[in-house]
Amino acid sequence: MCGIFAIHHKDNVNEYKGTALQLAKRIRHRGPDWSGNFIANNTILVHERLAIVGLDTGAQPLTTKDGSLSLCVNGEIYNHIQLREEFPQYPFQTASDCEPIIPLYEKYDVDAPKHLDGMFAWTLYDSKKDRMIAARDPVGITTMYMGRINSNKKTVYFASELKCLVDDCDEIIAFPPGHVYDSATDKITRYFTPNWLDETKIPSTPVDYKLIRETLEKAVRKRLMAEVPYGVLLSGGLDSSLIAAIAARETAKAMDATPGNPSSETELDVVNGKSLTGIDDQGHLHGNVGFSKIHSFAIGLPNAPDLQAARKVAKYIGSIHHEHTFTLQEGLDSLDDVIYHLETYDVTTIRASTPMFLLSRKIKAQGVKMVLSGEGSDEIFGGYLYFAQAPNREEFHKESVTRVKNLHLADNLRANKSTMAWGLEARVPFLDREFLQLCMNIDPSEKMINKERIEKYILRKAFDTKNEEEKAYLPDEILWRQKEQFSDGVGYSWIDGLKEYAEKAISDEQFAIKKPEWGDDQPTTKEAYWYRLKFDALFPQKAAASTVMRWIPKADWGCHEDPSGRFAKIHDQHVEN
Repeated sequence: MCGIFAIHHKDNVNEYKGTALQLAKRIRHRGPDWSGNFIANNTILVHERLAIVGLDTGAQPLTTKDGSLSLCVNGEIYNHIQLREEFPQYPFQTASDCEPIIPLYEKYDVDAPKHLDGMFAWTLYDSKKDRMIAARDPVGITTMYMGRINSNKKTVYFASELKCLVDDCDEIIAFPPGHVYDSATDKITRYFTPNWLDETKIPSTPVDYKLIRETLEKAVRKRLMAEVPYGVLLSGGLDSSLIAAIAARETAKAMDATPGNPSSETELDVVNGKSLTGIDDQGHLHGNVGFSKIHSFAIGLPNAPDLQAARKVAKYIGSIHHEHTFTLQEGLDSLDDVIYHLETYDVTTIRASTPMFLLSRKIKAQGVKMVLSGEGSDEIFGGYLYFAQAPNREEFHKESVTRVKNLHLADNLRANKSTMAWGLEARVPFLDREFLQLCMNIDPSEKMINKERIEKYILRKAFDTKNEEEKAYLPDEILWRQKEQFSDGVGYSWIDGLKEYAEKAISDEQFAIKKPEWGDDQPTTKEAYWYRLKFDALFPQKAAASTVMRWIPKADWGCHEDPSGRFAKIHDQHVEN
């Protein structure tokens, strides 16, 4: 991950360069390793780099030898080796996983992003054609915004975060996932068109447990591509525990397959910078190999449910575990910073982002630059507890598709910005394109929650291998543990404390005031009102309606308005039993 900032058709662009560099500096937290820029005609590209792959030669913007094409990328391209093989005659100049985008553009034009397997947001400028192309990954794992100014509609801005655009732009949108922009037509068009994208088409494919397992393993394996120390976020819930267990297995397998590797008991000293650099196509580790055990990281209030579960998982999979705690006051003290980095006022996102934000700082301080995380599973499998109230398989599937489509405004945004606030990259295997294609086409009746099936039953069943010869992925008490949403799992008193503080911060008289600039998006709780005021103090109103989505369960299913899993009926039933 990195930070990008680009402007196309900007008058007097050379005179504007100083301002552009200052605006890009606002996202230097995303790329603390290096800064670069490129100017041609009336276009400027600025890049703030977080070096993960191609450490010595991957500085951006990447340009062709003649300087006619220039590229800024925020993300990781997992199939870059295969893409390089597709273009044996292209004079690659770096080891960057992003450089193959240039020959892809030369061959496929605006269809270039269709050939990428990864998470990305990028801008490419063709100076010969005076043409700007911009694209975002299929489900918006990587953030990107687009802005315009009323005085010159031809001028278009792109940035990794909203804060780069609010001073100049009159109109700002979250760039839609799975889309590509072409300045030649001045249109944004969809390039990602899987069959499951239409929520009215209800799939009927039976579940294949083995295929689910193998596809997720493959998704994790490809995301171990790195030349820096990495680890896993481990909450102790099903999703993060599965990713951690798979990553630990894949790392161990690769070490065993690597000629001349050190003892499997060798551990990573992240402070001194020994690093695992990834798994190649033959399943070998390569680069400065110095360890085989993966590092796991957890956070919560003291004695939080997640911390207790994470300890059990770490012990079981043999990870080197780092447990961090925070106090309610530390969480409250960080809220302004969280909202500044997250660029949202959504209650669910802020609740869950705060501990993730605090943990990311701790992880980066320990010398780690990349982590695997478990976002996306709940949307794919209908894992939120309110899904138990879905009236039928059709409505269950429609809600699942809607949640996946909106991930870029919710959990993807949280995972990306909470970590990148400290120059830490989060990768999300559950949102792998192949895994999505498989699991979003499973008959939703297989996913539904009922008396016989706990939430995400088919995912749990796919990894329930205790009767097979090899060691089970996870102990039953973790594999079959009921979901706790992250903001609950870090400690119930975290949410309770936020609500109590908001009650004191917002008076009844203040809460009764309906602000006309908020239109129909009036907060319905004091906590939401409090966050909205904080957001408005940082960002203008023009940024709110088109870039922020409030995450709430389905009211027409009879669900509680509060997004906490504790308010789902099935949670109470589970606790009572």
